[in-house]
Amino acid sequence: MKKKHFKSGFAAIIGMPNVGKSTLLNTIAGQKIAIISDKPQTTRNKILAIHTTDEEQIIFTDTPGIHKPHNKLGEFMVNAANESMNDTDVLVFVVDATHKIQDIERDITKHIAETGLPCILVLNKVDVMKKEDLLPIIADYASMHDFSSIVPISAKSGDGVQLLLEEIREFLPEGPEFYDEDMVTDQPERQIAAEIIREKMLWLLEQEVPHGIAIEITKMQEKQKITNIYATIFCEKASHKGIIIGKNGEMLKKIGSLSRSDIEKMLGKQVYLELWVKVKSDWRNSDFLIKNFGYVNE
Repeated sequence: MKKKHFKSGFAAIIGMPNVGKSTLLNTIAGQKIAIISDKPQTTRNKILAIHTTDEEQIIFTDTPGIHKPHNKLGEFMVNAANESMNDTDVLVFVVDATHKIQDIERDITKHIAETGLPCILVLNKVDVMKKEDLLPIIADYASMHDFSSIVPISAKSGDGVQLLLEEIREFLPEGPEFYDEDMVTDQPERQIAAEIIREKMLWLLEQEVPHGIAIEITKMQEKQKITNIYATIFCEKASHKGIIIGKNGEMLKKIGSLSRSDIEKMLGKQVYLELWVKVKSDWRNSDFLIKNFGYVNE
């Protein structure tokens, strides 16, 4: 039963690429809804995670890491990040506490000040740091902006995440339950399945290949005991196609096997996954193809 003074609102997770935003989002959701990789610029689209208790509903937008764009896809990612900062109740600025502060993080801090929105600074990966090493980082950030609060966490282990949720709740207005309490994301299963495939490719392939790929789920057929999924992997070069397929198709089989395992966990049933690889040169600079692959700013 929901309490009388139920709170609900939006929290935008912002920060540079590869600081742990998607890991935090997955930890909050309790399942994989955003892909994780050690390569930067992994997240391409805004992803909602929905955290609901008897007292509040926090709707998170996970944005692409803010960086200098090199193509139209990059421009889309930066626009998605900036737009998420507008229609929100509180900003959640995630930084990697194990790295020294980057110039772009100082720029982000200035942009935060310009929005006038309350902002919680999240120092991630503190589980691999000494406490005394954390103090000068806190002092440096505190000198740049009057953050509403500063919360050290480990998104990977979940330490500090509950405290973060409590801090976010303080900035939410009283309001309705926007989504059913059992929903953890608004992302369609097709989109999550496509992102899972892309995640495995980020893990398995060399640096230059994964950022030039897009996944299209061409068919998702639900049956009683099995879900049949047919997906096309688009890459920019014929040479990349060869790398993705691998010798005797071994790499494509490995991508398919790892992807299928995670998709089965998401769907809770057996999955038949068939992958095809096609070349679409320079698709990252095509407005039409970017939209066709699901990257659309509202």
